[in-house]
Amino acid sequence: MNDLKLVFAGSPGAGKSTAIRTISDQPPVSTEVPASDEDRTTTVALDFGEIELDDECVVRLYGVPGQGRFDFIWPLIADGAIGVLFFLDMRDPEPLKTLDAYLDSFSGFLPGRHSFLALTHADEAPRRPRLERVVEHLRERGTPMPVMEMDPRQKHEVLYLLNAMIAMLEHQGEAAHAN
Repeated sequence: MNDLKLVFAGSPGAGKSTAIRTISDQPPVSTEVPASDEDRTTTVALDFGEIELDDECVVRLYGVPGQGRFDFIWPLIADGAIGVLFFLDMRDPEPLKTLDAYLDSFSGFLPGRHSFLALTHADEAPRRPRLERVVEHLRERGTPMPVMEMDPRQKHEVLYLLNAMIAMLEHQGEAAHAN
């Protein structure tokens, strides 16, 4: 493992750009612009950062734009990635419906790759589905994956998710090598 690629996907405002900014070793490349419909920014092309895990492993972090109208670029950016970190904004009025849209868009990419789901802004969403319900929903869809609540501004939380993804990849490599 020398050079890994990881995609950050999810709805606008879910924390993809923030997470990349939080852990990138250098200031990330960002295409955030003011959103026309709210008092926030949104990514219109991609975000890119890098983190060196050790002398032998660099992880390149790619954040895709969250708006569905940019879904044509998602497979291009995801090509060659080890997996996807999905970000789900729990303030969304219908978070499971939003999650389904992203999972459907990445359905051709996910087989054989690892993915995680990060639930963000959970503390600001009192009527959100419980974590257990999200896990059950993923299982019912046939797309089970680890799920955790996280704050993309907290470096230790984003690094935990990244390290878990790398550990899954290493375990898969060890299992394949043992067979």
